[in-house]
Amino acid sequence: MELALASAKPSPRAAAGASPPPLLFSPLKPFPLLRFPPRPRRPAAARLRLRLRAAAESGAGGETSSPGEAVFGARRELTGIQPLVEALPPAARTAAELAVAAAAVAAGYGIGLRAGGGSRAVAVAGAAVLGAASVAGAAAVNAVVPEVAAVGLHNYVAGHDDPTNLDNGEVEAIANKYGVSTQDEAFKAELCDLYARYVYSVLPPGDEDLKGTEVQAIIKFKRALGLDDVDAANMHMEIGRRIYRERLETSDRDADMEQRRAFQKLIYVSNLVFGDASAFLLPWKRLFGVTDSQIDIAMRENAKSLYSVQLKSIGRGLDIDTLIDVRRAQLAYKLSDEIAAEMFREHVKKLVQENISSALDILKSRIPDSLTQAVEEVNIVIKFNSLLTTLSKHPQADRFARGLGPISLAGEHDHDRRANDLKILYKAYATEVLSDGIVDDEKLSPLNELRNIFGLGKRETEGILSDVKAHIYRKTLAKSFNTELASVPSKAAFLQILCEKLQFDPELASKMHEEIYRQKLQQFVADGELSKEEVEALMAFQVRLCIPQETVDAAHTEICGQLFEKVVKEAIASVDGYNADRREAVRKAAQSLNLKPEAAMAIFSKAVRKLFLSYIQRAKEAGNRIETAKELKKLISFNIVVVSELLADIKGEISPVAETEASSAASESEGEDDEHEWESLDTLRKTRPDKELKEKLRKSSQKEITLKDDIPLRDRAELYETYLMFCITGETTNVSFGTAISTKKDDSEFLMLKQLGDILGLTRKEAQDVHIKFAEKAFVQQAEVILADGKLTEAKADQLAKIQKQVGLPTENAQKIIKGITTTKLSSAIEASVARGQIGIQQVRGLREANFQLDSLIAEPQRESIYRKTVEEIFSSGTGDFDEEEMYVKIPADLIISSEKAKSIVQDIAKVRLENSLVQAIALLRQKKRDDVVSSLNDMLACDAAVPASQPLSWPTPGELDDLYAIYLKSIPRPEKLSRLQYLLGISNEKANKIRDAASEGSLPIAAEEKEELAF
Repeated sequence: MELALASAKPSPRAAAGASPPPLLFSPLKPFPLLRFPPRPRRPAAARLRLRLRAAAESGAGGETSSPGEAVFGARRELTGIQPLVEALPPAARTAAELAVAAAAVAAGYGIGLRAGGGSRAVAVAGAAVLGAASVAGAAAVNAVVPEVAAVGLHNYVAGHDDPTNLDNGEVEAIANKYGVSTQDEAFKAELCDLYARYVYSVLPPGDEDLKGTEVQAIIKFKRALGLDDVDAANMHMEIGRRIYRERLETSDRDADMEQRRAFQKLIYVSNLVFGDASAFLLPWKRLFGVTDSQIDIAMRENAKSLYSVQLKSIGRGLDIDTLIDVRRAQLAYKLSDEIAAEMFREHVKKLVQENISSALDILKSRIPDSLTQAVEEVNIVIKFNSLLTTLSKHPQADRFARGLGPISLAGEHDHDRRANDLKILYKAYATEVLSDGIVDDEKLSPLNELRNIFGLGKRETEGILSDVKAHIYRKTLAKSFNTELASVPSKAAFLQILCEKLQFDPELASKMHEEIYRQKLQQFVADGELSKEEVEALMAFQVRLCIPQETVDAAHTEICGQLFEKVVKEAIASVDGYNADRREAVRKAAQSLNLKPEAAMAIFSKAVRKLFLSYIQRAKEAGNRIETAKELKKLISFNIVVVSELLADIKGEISPVAETEASSAASESEGEDDEHEWESLDTLRKTRPDKELKEKLRKSSQKEITLKDDIPLRDRAELYETYLMFCITGETTNVSFGTAISTKKDDSEFLMLKQLGDILGLTRKEAQDVHIKFAEKAFVQQAEVILADGKLTEAKADQLAKIQKQVGLPTENAQKIIKGITTTKLSSAIEASVARGQIGIQQVRGLREANFQLDSLIAEPQRESIYRKTVEEIFSSGTGDFDEEEMYVKIPADLIISSEKAKSIVQDIAKVRLENSLVQAIALLRQKKRDDVVSSLNDMLACDAAVPASQPLSWPTPGELDDLYAIYLKSIPRPEKLSRLQYLLGISNEKANKIRDAASEGSLPIAAEEKEELAF
């Protein structure tokens, strides 16, 4: 656009009477932005439609407006003398002003000369008046020049096709055209108004995002206008005031949020426009009360919005130039590296997720070659991830966009929800990659990379790979089973090579072989038996798959055993009993299912023991001993009639009768020596039947299936004892009048008792213990009555011997019971005697000599009491002797007390009695009982011997201590005792010598008193 377009000539719309709009902003003081109508709160698409419609209507009317008018307003019209001023250039205007001034002076001079009658003074005055008027007019014209220049600038910018292409030279040319300065108030105000209108138009509404070109456009326009930063910053603040005021005036929440976002965009763009100077040029906090955190949020959110648009240029085909451009954009947007890196990673994750979603859709569509197409999508993801990893290690990586590196979907909010889909895709990819049956590092590397991309755990992927390998291994095995595997000499080597190629765990391969064998076995035994061909086929599977014999046996035991168990249960639970048809079915099942005898026995034993336990449970729940015995009797009969017969058929052995005779003969010879000493037990002897009873009970029970491992020994012994009591007492029958009679019993019950012991799994020793316990219980009940007083007389001994013979209890056991009873009774009597103080150390030693267990007869507190009493007796004996060996060794050993405890007791008693003995001696002295005084002093010396005193004893009357010493001296004691007494009484050597001299001369005061008493 040429400079001539700056002419402010009237336009056609000016002829219609349109008044020029005032300035939008004031550069010096706040100015309400009410001249622009508020932005319509419509979506961007709606605004675009309205603009297009307005443009179409204006085009239809024949009137066109430049883009600048939409931003800066319509052209302004000149009024008054403004058109004249605009028409004259500065030089012509100056010349005209001079010419007018000269003409005015000349005219004034002429008028004055004529009016003044030729007076020169009047002529000069007239010239001065008209000259002054012309100067005033020139001044008025010059005053309008800045306004005309401002209108010319406005019209030039408004008529510009692209305001962003405005150059600073054009603005300077306009100012020079009118001969004004750009710092002129009116011209500068217009510059500020144009700048503010442009900034306001560049900022998008609150519901639209920044495009990224706003900052550079504003900076370029500001430079073109030649505005300094201070004036431009004031315009930014004025825009902020308008947005802030609009936000306060609105009552709509959506409008409020829109204005808030618009204000944030203003802060962001303004801070970027002024750079570091924005800290003091843009007082956001002071004028609008915003905080630093709010400013940071505005900067961050708008930068993120712009950067997200920039990231759209990044696709799966990365190139270095694009990454460098993105990095430059990040720096220009003032976005931190951390946020930029996070946004970059989220962007590439979205790209990866698009491929993943596409691959999953292809897999689920079931279209032809769906697996191949899905794998292609996954390969794109892997290649993209490899490219990101490579670029992150590039030498110039610091110039690239932040966030380069391997992708990982772990940690995403919906990762757990999509984990199953990712596993499916991972499994599909692994299946396709490993389909040739060979696993190497070249194939494992992308699989590991894909695992990291999907964010799957190591164990999860290992499980998936294991399943894939197992599927491929099984498929390969089925393909080569009747070809290569059947022909190779070493089956194990072939399978080992197959596992090594797939890197498949041999243990898992062995489990798969077992599973295949079990499936075939289940298929073959579906009809209830195995034919010869099926057995040979199973043998081929076992050989070719190298299945151990133990595994084959276990499979047969479990699978065939279920069928066999069903036949056995039907035979046991048959209502018609174990007839010929049932017997034939059992024999056929045992032979046709190819079960080993041990397996068949294990299955049969499990079924039988389950029924045995049901009998035992009913016996325990019975109301009394008789009912319990009846249930146990049913158990014995079931074992004889059903179980023994079934067992013989399963084993294919001889009849139970012959087997019983052979086994009974062996059992009789076995253990005969062990039971010889218990022949006196009548109940035990009856369990071995004689020939007559054997003829009655030809059938005998089996002994292989027992409840030894199913019931604890204590419960088994209790059941055995219950039936033993039934064998002894027999069955009772209630008759009228509340009486009961016992039915007749014979020794056959004892034979059934032995069979019950076999069923319960009791050994001979355990059965003997039950019989012995029963006999001991009977003997104890009667012996406690006889020995109620604890005394064993000769008559009572004879009576107990008869009872012992009746119950068949050995003499040793009977004596042990008798001794236990008497010991218990004696212990009670001894405890009572100890409580009464009738037992001392001598009686205790007598009990030990009689071989009584003292610790069981007398409790430890009572033994300590006896020891305490003995110590007190020694400290009150009056001998003055204390034997440490006797007190600390012998007596504690007799009473079974520790030496430390004994010393503690002695010391406690001696400390108390030491001073008490002195007090007692003084009291006896005052009572003139001199012999007792000597005894008390000896007791004091004995206590001192046990616990030597560290200092002499104190007494308020020293004369009485002298008298004690004199009396003890007169008793002619041992020198060491006398010396120790002298120390305890605190008598000096000088005084002791005087007392001894007086005693030798017979002049002791004590002696004089004795003579007086004798004389009296």
